[in-house]
Amino acid sequence: MPTKARKRWAEKLQTIKCLTIALSCAIVGLSRGAYYYQPKLQDDSMIISILNTIIDQHLRWGFPKCFNRIRKLGYKWN
Repeated sequence: MPTKARKRWAEKLQTIKCLTIALSCAIVGLSRGAYYYQPKLQDDSMIISILNTIIDQHLRWGFPKCFNRIRKLGYKWN
């Protein structure tokens, strides 16, 4: 079951049954960290395009070198 659905169920339990966040998350099987998580980027196309430009220039580089280059360019994605 997707996390979004469980989060909606937990929110419904909080409003209908007046439960705490911790208890409603435990009932639906969702961690509180997953409940509070907010994604930073909605679209990964920017990351993909920057990574593709790096890969086009340096075909033999692995992920660690590409990651370090992205950091040197000033992007702080995790």
